[in-house]
Amino acid sequence: MGGVCNQVLFLKLGDQVDRVVITGMGVVAPNAHGLLHFEAALRASISGIAFRPELAQLSLGCQVAGVPPGGEALLATYLTAPEYKRLNSCLSYAAIAALDCWQDAGFVVPSCRANRQVEWETGAIIGTGIGGSLETAADTVIPLVDSGDYRRIGSTGVERMMNSGVSAITSSLLALGGLVTSNSNACATGAEAILFAAEHIRRGGASRMLAGAAEGFSPYVCGGFDSMRLLNRTANADPHRASRPLSKTAAGFVPSAGAAILLLESLTSAVGRNARIYAEYLGGYANCGGHSGGGSMTASNPAGVRRCIAAALHDAGVDGSDVDLVNGHFTGTGADIPSVLLLEEILDVDVETFPYLTATKGLVGHALGAAGAIETVAAVLQLYSGFIHANVNCEDLHPALNHLADRIPTTTLDRQANVVMKTSFGFGDVNCCLLLRAWR
Repeated sequence: MGGVCNQVLFLKLGDQVDRVVITGMGVVAPNAHGLLHFEAALRASISGIAFRPELAQLSLGCQVAGVPPGGEALLATYLTAPEYKRLNSCLSYAAIAALDCWQDAGFVVPSCRANRQVEWETGAIIGTGIGGSLETAADTVIPLVDSGDYRRIGSTGVERMMNSGVSAITSSLLALGGLVTSNSNACATGAEAILFAAEHIRRGGASRMLAGAAEGFSPYVCGGFDSMRLLNRTANADPHRASRPLSKTAAGFVPSAGAAILLLESLTSAVGRNARIYAEYLGGYANCGGHSGGGSMTASNPAGVRRCIAAALHDAGVDGSDVDLVNGHFTGTGADIPSVLLLEEILDVDVETFPYLTATKGLVGHALGAAGAIETVAAVLQLYSGFIHANVNCEDLHPALNHLADRIPTTTLDRQANVVMKTSFGFGDVNCCLLLRAWR
């Protein structure tokens, strides 16, 4: 068998493979909605993590979370009441992010469902980890079925419970006629959706693909993770200090919700319509560690991580020394430090030339399946606007990382990165790595 760099995830058909660029983005994050506000929040280190009374009422150990602002009032500016009443929080975030992304890319949202022009050259891969199924089941389906009043669930109950609802709502709003599907692979979901969409374009399957992920908010999801002792229980009185990636006092991750969707487009299509280009997708890779060599349902096999990142670099055609910035899957758990040390080993560069590290979860918490997509938008904004956002709550940097202190900024830097790596690892020993380049 060949080495890792010869094991290609996708076959490329023929010699001519079109380049893939990012021409639109939409984001609904705990600390901001919309690109301008999200970038401002990143630059100013504004946290979206707050005390949640409903978690306290349930006596959960962790009573803080990151939930996007706006709620039904925000939805009412996008959809009619009959439209948004049928959605749960996961579908709501997906709908807003998709509409924002489409318009940000320079397209017009269809105003009428009848006789719309179908976008045959555009598809969507929108994923979710847990999605809104548990929210809908707990709030609507189970109570009504148990009471014998199941007919009141209505015709939209199944739509709200199926994980593919996030891609279905996107296609419904935008009349997409290409490949429309959903993926679900724990915390790697959002990054994987971008990887799969880019490869679909590379192979000539579409001119454009919306790609990303959404995650709803439910106390029952929080309860599941809290029962595993994975959430931070030490900062209920100080929510903004709760998410502490790379810190020696990290005590678990902070659950959150939201969505981010990017429009990936072939360079030929983007240039042909004179589109604004945020960044170029260079390549990526995804794999599983096989639940061996230290890997398990909740931990990564280091060999799997090494192979994933090495193969992503190979696919992108860049070396470790080319990477200027890493937006890592840093969660505020014990997995943070080993993942940084693995990066040192894989990139094989001097400390002075080691890439800057950013942990967006310090500001927004861990949005589970949507995390990789939200953090990819953060990475693209940093490439496009020429800054590196601060790592909050790690002023007490873990001692094992002291030699990298200069590469883990605690204040925002005005610094132009050229190549950014986005890593996402998830339950099930799954890994995904993306490489993006600033567009010049």
